[in-house]
Amino acid sequence: MKVPFTMILIFLGTTLIKKNVLSERKLKTKVDSTKLVNTAVSSHVHSFFTKWTMGFCLFFVLNSVVADVDMDKKGIWISPSELRELPTVGRAWNRLKKAADSPAGVPSLRDQNQKNDVYVLAKAIVYARTGTERYRENVIEQLQQTIGTEEGGKTLSLGRNLVAYVIAADLVGLPPDFNRVFQAWLSQVSTTVLKSRTLRSTHEDRPNNWGTHAGASRAAIAVYLDDQNELEKISRVFKGYLGDRTTYAGFKYGDDLSWQCDSLRPVGINPKDCRKLGHPIGGILPDDQRRSGSFQWPPPKENYVYEGLQGAIVQAVILHRAGYNSFYWGDKALLRAYQWLHDQADFPPEGDDTWQLPLVDYFYGTHYWDGSPTRCGKNMCWTDWTHMKKTNVGNRVGYH
Repeated sequence: MKVPFTMILIFLGTTLIKKNVLSERKLKTKVDSTKLVNTAVSSHVHSFFTKWTMGFCLFFVLNSVVADVDMDKKGIWISPSELRELPTVGRAWNRLKKAADSPAGVPSLRDQNQKNDVYVLAKAIVYARTGTERYRENVIEQLQQTIGTEEGGKTLSLGRNLVAYVIAADLVGLPPDFNRVFQAWLSQVSTTVLKSRTLRSTHEDRPNNWGTHAGASRAAIAVYLDDQNELEKISRVFKGYLGDRTTYAGFKYGDDLSWQCDSLRPVGINPKDCRKLGHPIGGILPDDQRRSGSFQWPPPKENYVYEGLQGAIVQAVILHRAGYNSFYWGDKALLRAYQWLHDQADFPPEGDDTWQLPLVDYFYGTHYWDGSPTRCGKNMCWTDWTHMKKTNVGNRVGYH
């Protein structure tokens, strides 16, 4: 942080101002004409350098303050300054703190069901909130062990797990030497071939949970590496997934297109106001919903849809913080997806999908989450604490 240096500069600037005022007062008491001339020249020179120094100091003060603001507001998922505004009391904090104080286990990016990633994320969040160094040290140790564990796995497991580790690294700030190693690994892991696929190809080919999880981790990597070209490509793929085929339409869909609004123009989330046989299907994730079988009504409660949304909503948050209007793309496609599940499928999220609810409320201003504890998902956790602030935790009134 640059606050101490800023305060020093302010003090120096203030001191110079006081000295300048005193000098001018003394000059006015001079009566000797010769001395007045000499003093006037000296005063002019002194005033010039004083003002230049003051301006120089002011520049650094303002630059330091701006830098502090920018640094504090950055964050792939959330920033330390935002976390410091949250309370360290309550059920959600206690659960987060308990996880942070627990052994995280051994990281393995090849294991799609491991929970090490969200435990490491818990440690990073608690460090960012409290400044307790042992949490940071534990995160760094875990990240050092994580590198290379993707080998022998699948892109689904890599997509699920990697995003939380990248966010954890962002929150704690890695030592320069290790950060260079970590960045070098991240720069190639998106194109590492795992079972004939890469993270990048999975994101660009699969319009379902495989692709959304891959996109979330890919986006986190791009932001961490400050790779704006890569981030722009990711945003276009995601926008295409949400329904804008003019932006991207390179997905490979499954054979059963019966849940699509238009089987000749398939998308990741059906467009607004679409109907089939008189039934509303706008907001359906067709390539995940097809896991329940061909189109039928009432629609089956297919859990793969929520897994697809796990990756999609994380992807949306990361892109949103990077400056993209991701939550409004596709006529608020993500919101419509949750609305359809709630209103048409009568299928609210359960178990390890419940962590999505605080995010829906936080970004859309809805009142879906009732404030009850949420569970960790396949790729994210702790949202009932990190994103509780804008949530109405009163009576559940459904989606707007």
